Amino acid sequence: QVQLVESGGGSVQPGASLRLSCTSPRFDLADYAVGWFRQVPGKERERISCTTRAGESILNSSDSAQGRFSVYRDNTKNTVSLHLDTLKPEDSAVYSCAAKFVRDRRPTYCPRGSDYPVWGQGTQVTVSS
Repeated sequence: QVQLVESGGGSVQPGASLRLSCTSPRFDLADYAVGWFRQVPGKERERISCTTRAGESILNSSDSAQGRFSVYRDNTKNTVSLHLDTLKPEDSAVYSCAAKFVRDRRPTYCPRGSDYPVWGQGTQVTVSS
């Protein structure tokens, strides 16, 4: 059964922006920490961000993410969105979201690394001229 669904990927030119969205048809994302990841074939999965149950988004400190990527949680729409700005060819990858249930007594918890039990199928982002 599908538990997480990403959308918004596509093919764009360098410098363009994309808005990726992660939602669940099965559960309320407000009860989960949500992470965004990306992976290029043959390379390790890269963590982009973690959004806590409290709504704080922590971006990976890599140069590629800082200043160009941002994350927003909208509990009214049951989504966590990843905004990609000023895209570069090296941003081309499959972007996936992942979720981990967090008890309400730990609203600022972020799973370590890829320690998320629920994953989406991913959405392809291709940046080329």
